[in-house]
Amino acid sequence: MRAITVAQAGGPELLAFTEVPAPEAGPGELLVQTRAVGVNFIETYQRSGQYAVEYPFTPGGEAAGLVLEVGAGVDGFAAGDVVTTAEASGTYAERFVVSAERAVRVPDGIAADVAAAIPLQGLTAHYLATSAAQPREGETVVVHAGAGGVGLLLTQLLVARGVRVLTTVSTPEKRELSQGAGAAEVFDYDDFAQRSREATDGEGVAVVYDGVGARTFDDSLSALRVRGELVLFGAASGPVPPFDLQRLNAGGSLSVTRPSLGHFLRTPEERAWRYGELFDALRAGRLDFRIGARFPLAEAEAAHRALESRATTGKVILEP
Repeated sequence: MRAITVAQAGGPELLAFTEVPAPEAGPGELLVQTRAVGVNFIETYQRSGQYAVEYPFTPGGEAAGLVLEVGAGVDGFAAGDVVTTAEASGTYAERFVVSAERAVRVPDGIAADVAAAIPLQGLTAHYLATSAAQPREGETVVVHAGAGGVGLLLTQLLVARGVRVLTTVSTPEKRELSQGAGAAEVFDYDDFAQRSREATDGEGVAVVYDGVGARTFDDSLSALRVRGELVLFGAASGPVPPFDLQRLNAGGSLSVTRPSLGHFLRTPEERAWRYGELFDALRAGRLDFRIGARFPLAEAEAAHRALESRATTGKVILEP
């Protein structure tokens, strides 16, 4: 079969479309024929050497496809099922293997490209909205990068729960996208802390969801009300430097948490709940999901260049 391989750390030009041995399903696993692959920043970090991997390797953890083979000891799946996952490896390929425990059957009415594109961003938005923090109906929060893949989904999920969402964006086009997702107000990054306080009559917001990191961290703390929560779930602008915890006391008994998706998918029941709510919202038309760019699998280099240039909105996918 054909797959994308990376022989050594470096630029997007190292993503080679090559012939590789076809995988087989082992005990507890599913062999899946790939229909679509979600492209994520973690794969650019692995390719470039920013995150340690063993080379050569095939990138990818998120994909959807048709089950070809069910490994020994697997219940609940059959050949012909369409499944999706955000927890596989080597999905930049025509076929991939995934643990059955980390795959979910895609219900009728959900297209394979959407099923491949939504797991990582959708599950992240879901745990942020429901678990990492729990803003109540009527409370106000800030969502950074409101026009990004997670930002658009998180805004919709929070608004559906009766939460007032303020967002930050960097361009007029992204402002329009964020407003379309339900943002009550959309700010520039430079003055969002002041604007957030003005929007809450000086009180500050209940939660700030910050996937930007170093650039926004200080102002995110400043935007919080007394006993507010900062949910730091990414570092698009670089990691947050060490800081004095006494700042949390001085700011009004603030809280900071640094969650990660894997800690919110600890049981099959939790995984099924999160996927189920996303699928239900998609099928009912309550959740609008944006695929921003599509590339053939063979053009993974172009997909990585588009992602790293931040020229895309919504999700980037590969299609074999």
